[in-house]
Amino acid sequence: MRTAVFASALVAAFALTPAAANAAVVASHAATKDPTPSVPTDPSGLGGLSAETVRYGMQVNQNMDVWWTADGMKRPGVFLIHGGWWSSGDKKQMTEITRSYADLGYTVFNINYRLSGQAAWPAQRTDAFGAIATARKHAERWSFDPANFVVVGFSAGGHIAAAVGTYGDGVPGLKGVVGLSPVISPLRAYADGGAAEGHTETEINKRRLREAAVRLAGGCEPKGKCSRVWASMEVPWHASRKDAPMLLLHSQDEFVPPAQSALLKQMLGQVGVPVTIFTAPGEQHSAPLYREPGVAERVQAWIAERIG
Repeated sequence: MRTAVFASALVAAFALTPAAANAAVVASHAATKDPTPSVPTDPSGLGGLSAETVRYGMQVNQNMDVWWTADGMKRPGVFLIHGGWWSSGDKKQMTEITRSYADLGYTVFNINYRLSGQAAWPAQRTDAFGAIATARKHAERWSFDPANFVVVGFSAGGHIAAAVGTYGDGVPGLKGVVGLSPVISPLRAYADGGAAEGHTETEINKRRLREAAVRLAGGCEPKGKCSRVWASMEVPWHASRKDAPMLLLHSQDEFVPPAQSALLKQMLGQVGVPVTIFTAPGEQHSAPLYREPGVAERVQAWIAERIG
């Protein structure tokens, strides 16, 4: 797989206003240099697909893998965001899923982002927008239709995806958000972790998620001077009528319960944005949930209904 490295002067963090977000996207477009010119090739085993790794920023983890069919057609896009408690994980975990969507004919952007040990929230949301801005700028190169894409996130990545979907009053071209075990409400996760006293894997993971949310907020508890960053992290509080429709999937007994997504469905429902929640039996979380029989097919069908 060849690598094209190009610089970007993206802003360090999106402000909490749509106007600032738009300005940041424009700035990133203006500052990002073109990738190194090359003729798309078919790396061994890609079966007609092209792929490369590019940078959308100059900091650690600000990079993404792009997979596309170099036939000159404009294709819908799928942005994938890995999980890992916001503090770990890597896009390489998503390679198999990336390939599956590229094989379906989409242009796929499998992104890394700054982890919580490198930068506190909202750096992770900023990075997702940086990846989207870079994809827009080089849409022709990657056979990408910037007016037609979805964002798919897993666990902590589901939180980032949903935060993108509810940012401002709609993101141009974003037609849907999918979350696999998404952490919709870090505040709910904080409370659940505080109440978890047992020694089952689920209870242990609830406590671990509480600690991870605190790290994401820069080490601050959700009170006092840190209340603003926690408010920014809380996806349901940002619902607005032009937000993207969402498909949110959980296992019934996992440590990120369906009640997390029910909070967002209630808020988006009040402004007329459709949210579908699918609950599977068991305790599977994130990627293992996606691999359960019929789940990937359900997600793929939902995406196809929105972007073709």
